[in-house]
Amino acid sequence: MSIIIPANSAVSGGFDVANSCMFNRADSANMTRSASGSSATKSTFSFWVKRTLISAGGDFTQIIHNFYSAGTTYNKLYFDGNDQIIMKQQVSGSTQIQIMPSMKFRDASAWYHIVYIVDPTESTEANRVKVYVNGTQITSFGTSTYPAEDAAVRVEYNQFIGREYSGDTKFLDGYLAEFVFLDGVAASIGDLGEFDEDSGIWKPIDVSGLTFGSRGFYLDFEDSSALGNDAVGSNNFTVNNIAATDQGTDTCTNNFATLNILAPPSSGLDIRQGNTLVFNDDDNNAWQTIPATMVITPTGKFYWEIFCSGVWGTSACEAHGITDLDTTLQTLTGQASANTTTFAWQNNASFRSNGGTVGSTTWAVTYATNDILMFALDNANGALYAGKNGTWLNSGNPESGSSKTGALAVTVGLNYAPHSEVKYGSDNPFYNFGSPYYAISSGNADGDGFGNFEYAVPSGYFALCTKNLAEYG
Repeated sequence: MSIIIPANSAVSGGFDVANSCMFNRADSANMTRSASGSSATKSTFSFWVKRTLISAGGDFTQIIHNFYSAGTTYNKLYFDGNDQIIMKQQVSGSTQIQIMPSMKFRDASAWYHIVYIVDPTESTEANRVKVYVNGTQITSFGTSTYPAEDAAVRVEYNQFIGREYSGDTKFLDGYLAEFVFLDGVAASIGDLGEFDEDSGIWKPIDVSGLTFGSRGFYLDFEDSSALGNDAVGSNNFTVNNIAATDQGTDTCTNNFATLNILAPPSSGLDIRQGNTLVFNDDDNNAWQTIPATMVITPTGKFYWEIFCSGVWGTSACEAHGITDLDTTLQTLTGQASANTTTFAWQNNASFRSNGGTVGSTTWAVTYATNDILMFALDNANGALYAGKNGTWLNSGNPESGSSKTGALAVTVGLNYAPHSEVKYGSDNPFYNFGSPYYAISSGNADGDGFGNFEYAVPSGYFALCTKNLAEYG
C-alpha cells in the first residue's frame, strides 16, 4: 500500500501535463466515436492511468478502450478482475490477440504509463505486440497469444473509452491523461516518453508532433467544455456522463493526494469521484476511518478543504482532521480519534483525540450540508488550524508561526495524513487537496500556483501534491 507516492511528478522541468479526465464508474462515464475506415496493419496505444477502484479478485472488469463490432468481434484494452492489463482481439469468436503481462496494477495512488505497440508485420512473433509500463518493456506474461504474421489489427469499429459497448456495465474507475492512438504506426517507446537523466524516473514528453494516421487521436483533456476533443485533428469523442468538473489537474507530472482505498480501516467505505468523495452507504452505525494517500512530514505546511455534501444533522456522525499513519494503519479499524495522535473536528461541535474532547470550547462549531471546511497544518510548530466557510475557528491565524494563534496543539515530529471518520449512510465529505471534483465558485491557488480552492491558501502553505512534497516535504 502506497502512502507517500514515488510519482513521476517529483521530476522538475521538462514537459508538463496540464489536465486529466476522471472517469467515475458510479456515473457510467464514457466516451464514444463512430466507426470509420478499414483494418490497419500496425497501431500504437499509449495512455497514463491512475486507478481509483482496485478489483483484487472481484468481478470488476474495467474497459479502457474498445473497438467494438459485436460481442464476439472487437479489439479492447482492459483491467480484469485480478488487476491485470489485457489487450484482446476477437473476430467472430476467434481470439487473434491476447496479451496479458503477469504484473498486477494495484497501486491506486500512482500514475502508470501503459503502451501497447502492435506490428503484425514483424517476422518474430514476440515482436508483434510489445508492452511497456513506465518506459520498461514487459517480458513476463500470464497470457501471450500473438497475431499471425501480417494479420489485420481491427480498428475499424465503433470506439468506446471507459466502457465496453453501449448497454454494458464494465466502466472504468480512474483518471486518464495523455491518451494517444496511432493508426497504422508502430511507434518506438522513445516517441512517447523518456527517463529523467537525474532521477531515472519515466516521464511524458510532447507527443503532438507524431504521425497519428487517419483514425489516430490525442486526448489531452485540456478543454473542460469538450473533454473528448482530439488535440491534433478532428477525431473527437462524444462524452457521456462526464462534466466539466471531471477535468482535473491531478496528472502524471503533478500527482495530487486522494483518499487511500488500500488503507485497512477504509474497507467498508464506498469511495467515489476519483477517490475524493467518502460515500458511506453502510447504515450499521459503525465508525470507519480513511486517510489520504500522502503524508505531511514534520517540517511540512499544507492546506486542504472539505465540501460537506451530506451531514447527518448535529449528532456525532463524522469527523475530519489529521491522523498519525504509523499508528492508525496498524491498530485501528474504526474511529481513528480514539488514538492519542489523531485530531478530528466532529460535526457535533467538538474536537476529538484519545477518545475524548480536546481544545478550548471556542475551538469547534457544528457544520452541516453545503459547508466548506478549511484545514491548515503547520507540522513544524505542531499547530492545526481549522475553519468553516472562509473563517478560521478560535480567531486562528495560520501565518502566526511559533505563536500558534488560535491553533489546536498537536504532537510534533509525526507524519500526519488528512483523514475522515464517518458513520451512517448520508455522511459524504468531498475532499479537495487541490484538484477538486466539485464546482469551485472562486478559485485560489497556493503560492506556487498549484491547486484550486474555494478560499485563499494561507501564505507559506501548499496544496498536497507531489511537486510541493518534493520541495516542501
